[in-house]
Amino acid sequence: MTPPLITRRHSIKVAAAAALATSPLLRAALESKPAFKIGACDWSIGKGQDLAALELGKKIGLDGIQVSFGEPGHRYDLRKEDVRKEYAAAEQKHGIAVSSLAMAILNGIPYSSDPRAEQWVRECVAVMPKMKQKILLLAFFGKGDIKGKPELTKEVIRRLKKVAPEAEKAGVTLGLETWLSAEEHMHIIDSVGSPAVQVYYDTANSNKMGYDIYKEIRQLGRKNICQFHCKENGFLLGNGRIDFHKFKEAVDDISYQDWLIIESATGKGVSTFDSYVHNQKFLRTVFR
Repeated sequence: MTPPLITRRHSIKVAAAAALATSPLLRAALESKPAFKIGACDWSIGKGQDLAALELGKKIGLDGIQVSFGEPGHRYDLRKEDVRKEYAAAEQKHGIAVSSLAMAILNGIPYSSDPRAEQWVRECVAVMPKMKQKILLLAFFGKGDIKGKPELTKEVIRRLKKVAPEAEKAGVTLGLETWLSAEEHMHIIDSVGSPAVQVYYDTANSNKMGYDIYKEIRQLGRKNICQFHCKENGFLLGNGRIDFHKFKEAVDDISYQDWLIIESATGKGVSTFDSYVHNQKFLRTVFR
């Protein structure tokens, strides 16, 4: 009789269990250093493009903050060396990291049509190595939405082709957060033809559009997903539409072990602070 096939995941679990059983040092190292780091968007905790987000994030219990990059002249304009030094000092002081940068400003000043947006993305790419950052979220919502707009999508591809070599040289990944499906994202990625262009995958956005997020994550794979927003609209994580245990299985299947960034996910009648304390604890329970 032919023995049953052992799945790859089961084999890995068996090997890992054996290693942990025989190596106290390895077990201690793994227990002291979680594979996943938990962060939040600065705007979601009410501190958009504000240095105070790092201190607040530490109080919440987060490992990091996704920091906004906006228009020139802002008090915390990361184009300025002194502002970058302030962020570096705050990271050291509070023991919390900048997880990535994000350009939510593109929702109102579209990357697909506004020349300022194109220039600002290039400026952000130039800034990122100075902050030791590798992932930049480019937002495509509101005025910046390109869903069902082939001419705007074509222009986005044209602009990405121009900036992608600069991003590659800087070691920066441009993560597209949009209303698009996995197939539509792959059209852009394949058209640009650069490893610097990937998807910034948002659970709630994709679920709202009716996409099978667990299938899409596996479809896109680690090669095409740079980071995740763990998000619910109007619910605490674990109380909404997303099955985060199934989400973890999909994330494990693509071998992603990096930042998980919480966005939205506030409960009715629950303060933002208490919501994010709950959310980070919930994710740590699921992902550890």
